[in-house]
Amino acid sequence: MPQSISLEEVYETYRMTEKEHFDIRAVTLGINLLPCVSDDFSVLCRRTEKKILSTARQFVKRAEKIQSYYGIPIINRRITVTPAAVVLAGALTGDAGRDRERCVLYARLLDRCAGEVGVDFLGGYGGFCEKGMTYAEQTVMDALPEALGKTEKVCGFFSLASSKAGINMRAVAKIGAIIRELAINSDQAIGAAKFVVFANPVSDNPFMAGGYHGLQEADNIVNVGISGPGVVRRVVAGLPRDLPLDAVAEAIKKTAFKITRAGELIGQELARSLGVRFGSIDVSLAPTTAVGDSVGRILEAMGLERVGTHGSTAALALLTDAVKKGGVMASSRVGGLSGAFIPVSEDVGLAEAVRAGALGIDKLEAMTTVCSVGLDMIAVPGDTKTTTLAAIIADELAIGVMNNKTTAIRLIPVPGKKAGDHVSWGGLLGSAPIMPLHQENSDYFIWRKGQLPAPVTSFRN
Repeated sequence: MPQSISLEEVYETYRMTEKEHFDIRAVTLGINLLPCVSDDFSVLCRRTEKKILSTARQFVKRAEKIQSYYGIPIINRRITVTPAAVVLAGALTGDAGRDRERCVLYARLLDRCAGEVGVDFLGGYGGFCEKGMTYAEQTVMDALPEALGKTEKVCGFFSLASSKAGINMRAVAKIGAIIRELAINSDQAIGAAKFVVFANPVSDNPFMAGGYHGLQEADNIVNVGISGPGVVRRVVAGLPRDLPLDAVAEAIKKTAFKITRAGELIGQELARSLGVRFGSIDVSLAPTTAVGDSVGRILEAMGLERVGTHGSTAALALLTDAVKKGGVMASSRVGGLSGAFIPVSEDVGLAEAVRAGALGIDKLEAMTTVCSVGLDMIAVPGDTKTTTLAAIIADELAIGVMNNKTTAIRLIPVPGKKAGDHVSWGGLLGSAPIMPLHQENSDYFIWRKGQLPAPVTSFRN
């Protein structure tokens, strides 16, 4: 970690970016709920409520104070907690109906706590089943449609694959149906927008909907997610059009360095004010719906007529690598996902490319091999078969498993919508065209279930 970060560095970054949408996209307080575990469900709930409220009550006020002092906007304040399947396991009785009800009640408790402390989202409603599912994981998964569909702030995740374990195809088949039900049970399918499927997830992710507080983390930590696509786009657009790509990468790297230094100061100050540990800084470029604040526009500034055309994957690889190098130079606490996000609904450049027909599901999948996450905020027809949803998920998980990287999927089948239609959620979730999918079915492949074995590279000790 840098020994000192001067105010001049921060103000230089602020002056440079005040019109380019630079912000701290998220400050996320991670809370360990393992001390709350009990085989008595009512005791578990009381302990959970007390722990969250006592730990996070000053979180939003302290973040606002730091934002005001340094003049750098903090867009989202979030909480992550220990995965629900871990916390709830001892309080489940074996009565499936009763236990599912308890899982839903727990989600509602988390939602109330998030509302009381004033955060935007609370993540961690999920579990891990890369090789198999425990009873608790099955029950939490079954409760997802009601737990996420009927709460406002609770976000969920499930890890179904890893490079060490392979892909749990039984769980993949099940999750396709869960996502359809999530979409049906919420307004404009927004429940599905609050749920992420992972391969190789990280435990210090400050971004939603996939954030959770990992078992290997300290009791309470602050993780920071920076942003700045608009800043990087301005820098790239200002370069000579005949400048070699390695020089473009160097310019991006230097810009990421400055952004990371500012973000680290915010994270250190917030952690200190709360009396908790500073975890890590995620240097991902997270786009918004604001004009110019787009990863797609950065790729076009490099020389592509439209993102999605040939060369888009190479351009994104350059961007992701340069951002990571700049962040690592600026801080020894770089973590989370780090790189560049490509969420279609949240990135005006990507959404326009989809509407123009330049960017489709296959090209997006190719681009996820080099970005920091995966298929993110993809709106698809509401009548998409559950086996098709599962097959898209399996493809993306395979990319993560084979390349030993984190991949994530947020698919949103919007009821009543067909390819070419449009859906709008407003706010940071933005809007998106409904993306066409292949019509050929994958039914028998998904119905085989079983386990997709880990690659030979998993045998490393």
